[in-house]
Amino acid sequence: MIRRDALAQLPVRTALPALRAALDGPGSAVLCAPPGTGKTTLVPLDLAGLTGVGPVRRVLVAEPRRMAARAAARRMAWLLGEEVGTGAPPAQGWGPVGFTVRGERRAGPRTTVEVVTTGVLLQRLQRDPELAGVDVVVLDECHERHLDADTAAAFLLDVRETLRPELRLVAASATTDAEGWARLLGGAQGAAPVVEAAGVSHPVEVVWAAPERAVRPAHGTRVDPALLTHVAGVVRRALRERSGDVLCFLPGVGEIGRVAGELAGVDAEVLQVHGRAPAAVQDAVLAGGNGARRVVLATSVAESSLTVPGVRVVVDSGLARVPRTDHARGLSALTTVRASRAAARQRAGRAGREAPGAVYRCWPEGEDGRLPAFPDPEIRVADLTAFALQAACWGDPAADGLALLDAPPAGALAAAQEVLTAIGAVDGAGRATERGARMARLGLHPRLARALLDGAPQAGVRRAAEVVALLSEEPPRAYGDDLAAAWRTARRGGDAYGARWRQEARRLASAAGERTGSGGDGGRGAGAALTDDAVAGLVAALAFPERVARARGGGSFLMASGTGAETAGAGTQAGWGQRPGSPGAAGGSGLRDAEWLAVAVADRPVAAASARVRLAAVIDEETARAAAPALYASGEEVRWADGDVVARRVTRLGAIELAARPLTAPDPGLLRDAVVAGLRREGLGLLRWSAAAVSSRQRMAFLHRELGAPWPEVSDAALLECVEEWLGVELGRARRRADLERIDAGQALARLLPWASGEAARFDELAPERLEVPSGSRVRVDYEGAQPVLAVKLQELFGWQESPRVAGGRVPVLVHLLSPAGRPAAVTADLASFWRDGYRSVRAELRGRYPKHPWPEDPSTAEPTRHTSARLRRG
Repeated sequence: MIRRDALAQLPVRTALPALRAALDGPGSAVLCAPPGTGKTTLVPLDLAGLTGVGPVRRVLVAEPRRMAARAAARRMAWLLGEEVGTGAPPAQGWGPVGFTVRGERRAGPRTTVEVVTTGVLLQRLQRDPELAGVDVVVLDECHERHLDADTAAAFLLDVRETLRPELRLVAASATTDAEGWARLLGGAQGAAPVVEAAGVSHPVEVVWAAPERAVRPAHGTRVDPALLTHVAGVVRRALRERSGDVLCFLPGVGEIGRVAGELAGVDAEVLQVHGRAPAAVQDAVLAGGNGARRVVLATSVAESSLTVPGVRVVVDSGLARVPRTDHARGLSALTTVRASRAAARQRAGRAGREAPGAVYRCWPEGEDGRLPAFPDPEIRVADLTAFALQAACWGDPAADGLALLDAPPAGALAAAQEVLTAIGAVDGAGRATERGARMARLGLHPRLARALLDGAPQAGVRRAAEVVALLSEEPPRAYGDDLAAAWRTARRGGDAYGARWRQEARRLASAAGERTGSGGDGGRGAGAALTDDAVAGLVAALAFPERVARARGGGSFLMASGTGAETAGAGTQAGWGQRPGSPGAAGGSGLRDAEWLAVAVADRPVAAASARVRLAAVIDEETARAAAPALYASGEEVRWADGDVVARRVTRLGAIELAARPLTAPDPGLLRDAVVAGLRREGLGLLRWSAAAVSSRQRMAFLHRELGAPWPEVSDAALLECVEEWLGVELGRARRRADLERIDAGQALARLLPWASGEAARFDELAPERLEVPSGSRVRVDYEGAQPVLAVKLQELFGWQESPRVAGGRVPVLVHLLSPAGRPAAVTADLASFWRDGYRSVRAELRGRYPKHPWPEDPSTAEPTRHTSARLRRG
């Protein structure tokens, strides 16, 4: 019997007429409804006609998470007075509400409302683009901007435009970019209607509960233990100060376990809710308590799509875990970030679902305004390999024809397409191959699909499927960092992870058996000769060929991608703290003595130079080469390294050097390139710069500065840019550093003078190396500074009325007048003025110190000399 009293209490019911009108008209709508209004439960039932209003329609509801999909289906079934079945289906089949998540289906011919994950929806769209039999699709929690959800929305809009214009679409969310979604759903017809439902929200008091002492910012998957201790303390405080259950948001499973340990002994039941939690535990949390107080420690799965009954208090750590990809290093991993303001509002709203509540925020109030407004869309930051394969299978490899709120970054999409090409999932034009289509249907990341399809013939279907299942959901840290050992632990383990792993392994074995044309191998047949350790290494290497790694000593490795990797206990890299009792916390990792590894999971802490190995398997060189044939290369390598030219024939696996021997007759072009690279790396100091060469360069720089073209620029950057132009002949003969050191830079530099225009002939006239002074001496001009300088003894300039000028008379020379001992006495650019006004004081100061030298009263008419007065008298 339908629970009409419960349905009547859901505020979204007032928006249903407008929503139905929008779907009967334009056929699409954006539904904005606050948490707790019934958007996820009442709306699908009403659109399906199960509440007694309107025609019966088949409704598909897409949720971003498995937990939310199961919970939404069970809640809708309860509202109808039904149950979502468990175990084998009843004789009459499943009821009017069902769900399908990866590895579990509770739906049949009688099912009118089916809740699926967005990943399952994508699989269905690829198999059946028309979604035959489906009348309405509801994309729930679209504000979270998960990549699968954005992709599914784009495909559905394409279906509406080309195949099924009658298919109705609803984008539903509590907080979202309503205008953006309306434009997207409306397409060429104009913006889709936005239907808003008012919520009956209870007041939520905000309590700022920042740590008293500063905590280290999160990086990678590491969170400062001091913050987790503080969060546990805030939970205890909330239990003392408030009534009702407490919902505490933490970024991941590890942090939930840590805080749960610190809450031992509290007068409340402590429950852990996350994507890996058993379905029974998730259901128990959502079913409500039995009178005892509860503390629910949850990841962001509890932010939306479901209500945790009895919660009156939220404790928010302020952190979230999101996917990030380091394309430069080939690493994709989850990382911990500050939660957005939108997420903080969603979390706080959980405290006011049923009654007035409070939220304790574990960060300073002053930092709140600096938080990002919304979370980053996954399409901007995540690994796009799976998205690129979905787009290729859809027939749009470039994804430029898809209706997306945010276009995929060009660099990330190109990197994804390179991976797909390397594993044979797409052809040279980016179109999906038959193999790529098989990979897409497996419901795995393309890397893991490749490992399963290529590993099954060598290792056996069942064992390959078991390892891939282990890689598709990273095992708990307690399983260790050795993939083969973790596999053995999962086999004998009775924990929740082990149960999920076995279910997924069976699914993959069945799918791979169909795809490869072989059945389950039962551990015999194909691959029976391989040990479990060899199978684990083979499958991991097939999945991540660019992460096969060779030892460098002391637990340090170099991956084929060129990134360094450290096993637990190796090195002292900053930010690599170990939790007490974690694998590798004492004694290091069992992987550290291996010669080769296949690294399955790695991340790179912010302050570390190398990646940290989280999960890997021991392999040998043969396996590494077999898994990464595209990275294997042998050829001549001539390059500048360690200060000289190195010429070798090298065999490499990516960045890993397998073998090398010297080259006796390297290619001249490669030699030339290496020498040029050395010059550009180490600078022009490699050449021989005589005093004359330095002087010529300074003179050329002066003329370029004062006269411009055609006089060339001769700065380091300019000379290195045109090095072939002025050093071409010498470079053709150079084979090593010593050859560069013998090159006369001044002679080579003369090639840059403007010979074609004839101006080169005036070089010595415009920028003379030396000037003849009245005494007959030829004195060098210094062009190093901003103005040319002539440093000469004062007595040698007697009678010189005009200061010298260069650059065709445009630039005066600054004269440094020296004492008979060569020490500076005065500086002038106007000799006539100096003789008239400055000479007298210089004469008074120096004539007593240098009495043997002439100091006439009128220097402008005196005879210039390099000698003393006595020598001058002798003639």
